[in-house]
Amino acid sequence: MTTHTPPTPVRAIIADDERLMREQLRSRLADVWPELDIVAEAKNGLEAVALVREHRPDLVFLDIRMPGLTGVDAARQIAQLPEDEDWLVPEIVFITAYDQYAVEAFEQGVADYVLKPAERERLTLTVDRIKKRLAAKQGNDADNLSASPPLQQLLHKLSAQLNPGGKPSYLQWIQATVGQAIQMIPVEEVLFFISDEKYTRVQTARVEALIRKPIKELVDELDPALFWQIHRSTLVNAHAIDGITRDFRGRQLVGVKGHAEKLEVSRSYTHLFKGM
Repeated sequence: MTTHTPPTPVRAIIADDERLMREQLRSRLADVWPELDIVAEAKNGLEAVALVREHRPDLVFLDIRMPGLTGVDAARQIAQLPEDEDWLVPEIVFITAYDQYAVEAFEQGVADYVLKPAERERLTLTVDRIKKRLAAKQGNDADNLSASPPLQQLLHKLSAQLNPGGKPSYLQWIQATVGQAIQMIPVEEVLFFISDEKYTRVQTARVEALIRKPIKELVDELDPALFWQIHRSTLVNAHAIDGITRDFRGRQLVGVKGHAEKLEVSRSYTHLFKGM
């Protein structure tokens, strides 16, 4: 007699700073997807990223407006978590109070959204979409998955849609490796970033950490009023600049408050320090 191993239930995390909204979504999901295993709940974006790292779920429901990290910023951090043979970056469903015009990017299919309060019919549609994408992942259906734009591209577009005509949404936190641990570092604490061919060093007054994001990407994601590019491989926190000196070769060197290292300024960026 042949026995069949029951399928592993899909594991999910809910993140919303409003307890009643978390409870309502959990209740509605129990109706439309009773076999879904909700393994944890988060009250903010930082908790959401930490819980995803801990529980490695298949699916995350993220409120767009949360303290600490917005849902979009949390999704960016989650999308950068390392994958392996047993786990891929989870599917993302945003929970939002915004009208349809603000979430048109979701229709591209990389992620999905649920308008507050979560209505049964719309949630059922979301569940159907997510099940299909999870099945495509498990079946290695590359054609189906590659038809949609990358998640990071969608998040960039979504951020712009949620802030029409407003200030750009810059990174507020850096997820970096410190020794064997992963830490969330507030960007205002970073003194400077220095890249080599493989890693970017994140230096604060207290820790030295590593990320895989190159300088050319950080330039677009960090507030240019706060972080100045002084070399093709170096960004420095303008608030941390302690002074400018020259070495025996005539090169400009930036001194950094709270750190002994001197940062070289390439010729392309010497104009930043004229008159200093």
